[in-house]
Amino acid sequence: MYGSILSKFTPDSLPFNLELLPKPAYLVGGAVRDAILERNRDYLDLDFILPAEAVNVARKIAKYHQAGFVLLDEQRQIARVVFPDATVDIAQQEGDSVEADLHRRDFTINAIAYNIHTQEIIDPLQGGADLEAGILRMISPANLEDDPLRLMRGYRQAAQLGFSIESETHSTIRGLASHLEKVAAERIRVELGYMLANPEGTLWLIKAVEDGLLKSSFKYATPQSCALIAEVDKVALQLTEEFPKLKGILAQNIRDTVKTTWLGIAKLACLVNSKPEIAEAELEKLTYSRAEIQSVTTALRTFPKLDTELSLREQYFLFREAGSVFPTTAILATAYGNVVRKVSENKPLITYASLLSRYLTPDDPVAHPTQLVSGTHIISSLNIPSSPLIGKLLTEIAVAQVEGKISTSYEAIEFAKKMVVGNG
Repeated sequence: MYGSILSKFTPDSLPFNLELLPKPAYLVGGAVRDAILERNRDYLDLDFILPAEAVNVARKIAKYHQAGFVLLDEQRQIARVVFPDATVDIAQQEGDSVEADLHRRDFTINAIAYNIHTQEIIDPLQGGADLEAGILRMISPANLEDDPLRLMRGYRQAAQLGFSIESETHSTIRGLASHLEKVAAERIRVELGYMLANPEGTLWLIKAVEDGLLKSSFKYATPQSCALIAEVDKVALQLTEEFPKLKGILAQNIRDTVKTTWLGIAKLACLVNSKPEIAEAELEKLTYSRAEIQSVTTALRTFPKLDTELSLREQYFLFREAGSVFPTTAILATAYGNVVRKVSENKPLITYASLLSRYLTPDDPVAHPTQLVSGTHIISSLNIPSSPLIGKLLTEIAVAQVEGKISTSYEAIEFAKKMVVGNG
């Protein structure tokens, strides 16, 4: 069972010279757990505990390799060394032995230590057995209460690993749910990230709402919110089968620097108040980025507009308003149609699929019209001054184009000329 660790963490596989670590030195936490499960990581995230001098050792490693150094907690002696392809946290053990340190952790599967020098496994809480059984089991209620974020982390890890939560542990988490009010909003937001982005996280995201873990974060979340989140996954699956290109879009982060996906935005919109201005205040309090807040509020503002038959003019303005949020808008509208309005089976899917098809077609004349003329062209051709009128003319030219009334720059200028004369 533990053989995978021996092959995973060899001197050649570490981002630093192993001789810089004193003896003993123990690798702990998620890296050990994932190695036992043979789960590969794109980015190495290693946690070591040392009996003493943890910060000094981290400084020594950073200096030797000319890597980044971050002092995380001077009092508890925790520091981080940052490499291009790895992060190494080095902490001083809590208690007088590695076993004592492991007894202070959250779940048994995260309380396994590996002596990097002797290849010895230390597993005093039988975390290996729980890994084999696929169970998340607490070490003690006091450990969870000591850092309430561990409550959310349990749901996130259950989602990531495909594990169940042992019944007594689950009951304890529910009982301690109110303690999450003490946790900084940004820490909760990070734990939510995986559950929002991945279908595997939906079950535990819904449980987090039902069990009261998100009560302080999303006070407007209801059982209907849970039904909508589940429906979002169902709708996304149906639409990606019809539009394979959509699958990649929904899995993309909304920005390179923001780790929330477009699918995650749809689920986040289910958790907040449906009124965009109230949702904006909620998300600001939770320290979501401006890009995430704008994406959610745009989806909330635009998805109700899909309820009626839209003229080409209305479609044009809808695509302009929604922009890159439109796939989320379509999924949200379909989910609401199925859950809230309980319309006939697949009616919203059929209705919104045609608009989604337009959006996914790069040269669609309604969703992605090409500009026939520029503002400068209008000004020079009609000999009129720069003013807000130019913007209005460009908009009406674009609408006339999507309606098939004009198709060339000459026709666009003539169209603008008639508008100017009419307004005069």
